[in-house]
Amino acid sequence: MGGSVAAGGLPSGGLILAIDTATSTAVVALGGRDGRVLASQSWTAGQRHSEELLPRIALLLTDAGVVPGDLAAIVVGAGPGAFTGLRVGLATAKTLAHQLAIPLVGLSSGEALLRAAGAPDGVLLLPAGSSDRLILRLGAAAALLPGGRDPEVAVGQRLVAVDLAGRAPDDAIALGLAAQAGLATTLLSMGAARLADGQTDDPHTLVPEYVTLPRGVPQATGEIEWSRDHR
Repeated sequence: MGGSVAAGGLPSGGLILAIDTATSTAVVALGGRDGRVLASQSWTAGQRHSEELLPRIALLLTDAGVVPGDLAAIVVGAGPGAFTGLRVGLATAKTLAHQLAIPLVGLSSGEALLRAAGAPDGVLLLPAGSSDRLILRLGAAAALLPGGRDPEVAVGQRLVAVDLAGRAPDDAIALGLAAQAGLATTLLSMGAARLADGQTDDPHTLVPEYVTLPRGVPQATGEIEWSRDHR
């Protein structure tokens, strides 16, 4: 996935820059205070977030005819996600918000993915290492699903699987791809709503929600106690 589409003219109230690096597909997007997408880029980041994120943001702004001073807020996905991507994404968002003296909004990447898939009442599955998976439902604590166990899904409830090719049903993987494709639009919509309500985050207390941790850091089992309330 990729590309950039920009609309002419800056919306009133300034622009929102959205960043999400929680999954294998990194996303940067530019939108108005109404949540409308003006430009977006997505790419398979691998482990290259630190090399690629800032140049991608710069390209997004340049292609849209925007300078950093046109930005009014930064929206960032805070996970759950893998260590490397989230660390870079959050650090970049915090640095930009600080340098530009503009508000920062942290969002649950999991909630955004479910909403982007059109399944806010569904079940999200994310990889948690080579065999385990993370299971997430809106309004409930995320939990680790050990390898070999299947998630409990109610009748009529949709399963959304992200970055789990070969480790989840085909229809769930298809919904996961749709979620990643629609993530830019959803992040901007959610972020604009938070800003309209005056809900912003302190960069000093906003922390990522890791699924996989660096070697030497103990991994929680069972129910995961996240370090911040992302609601």
